[in-house]
Amino acid sequence: MTESPDAALADLRRRIDDLDREFVRIVAQRLAVCEEVAEVKRGTGAAVIQPARVRDVVTSRRQLAIDAGVDPDFAEQLFRVLLAETHRIEVAGERDDPAPDKVAQPEGVRSGLDTVATRIDHLVVAVDDLDTAVASFTGSFGFHRTHLAGGDVPGIVALAAGGVTLVLVGREASPAVARYLERHGGGVQHVAIEVLNAGYARACLADAQASLLTNVVVDDAGHEQFFAARDPASGVQLGFIARTGHRVGVAAANVLRMFDELVDG
Repeated sequence: MTESPDAALADLRRRIDDLDREFVRIVAQRLAVCEEVAEVKRGTGAAVIQPARVRDVVTSRRQLAIDAGVDPDFAEQLFRVLLAETHRIEVAGERDDPAPDKVAQPEGVRSGLDTVATRIDHLVVAVDDLDTAVASFTGSFGFHRTHLAGGDVPGIVALAAGGVTLVLVGREASPAVARYLERHGGGVQHVAIEVLNAGYARACLADAQASLLTNVVVDDAGHEQFFAARDPASGVQLGFIARTGHRVGVAAANVLRMFDELVDG
C-alpha cells in the first residue's frame, strides 16, 4: 500500500526534527569547547580575536560546503553566526554583570513578520558623490566591491564585508535618484529585510494596515521583493526580499525601480 502524501510529509518532518535536535546538540558541544578555548586564552593572555584563525575557519568551511554540495555562501553565513557567538562567549566570560534572564515568547504573540523575517539582507544608500563614498568604504572601512545581479550598472556600486552588503547609489544612476537626493539628501534609502516568503510577509503587513508601496515583484534571478512606503515618523523605508532563486547579489534593476516608485509614485 502506497503511503499517503500527508503521512510521507509527517515522516519527513519527523526526520527533520531529529536532525535539528542532533544539530543543536552538536552546536552545544562546539560552544562548550569554545568556552574551554576561552579559558585557555585567559590563562595565557592570548588575544580574544585571532584574525588568522577566523579567516581559516571561514575559508576551510566554505571548502567543506563545496565538497558536500552545499552553497558555500550559505555555509559561510552559518559559521559567521557561530563565530560571533563564540566571540560573545569569550568576552561575556570576562564581564562582571550577569546575563539577562531569557524568557521564551508566549505562544501566539509573534507577528507575521516576526515569524518569517530572518536578517537584514542589505542596505541601499543614496550618495551625492559616488566615487568619494566608494573610496571611503573601501579605504577606511575595508569593504570590497562585489558584483550586482544582472551585471554592473553605472552609478551603482555594491560593497561587501563578510556577511554585510551595502549598495551605494549615486545621482548619475538615474533621474529619479537625482530627484531623491534633491528632496531627501544622502543617506540610507531603504533597509532590505530577508523573509522566508514575500507573499506571506506582504499579506501580514497589509492586514496590519502598513503603508505598502508595491506588490510583490519577481526578478530574473527569482527573487521575490516588495517595498513599504517611507515611514513618516522615522524617515526609514523598508524593503522585503525572499531569495527563492539562485544565490546572487542585489539586482541593480530592483534598486532603480525602488527610486522610481518612491520619487514618482
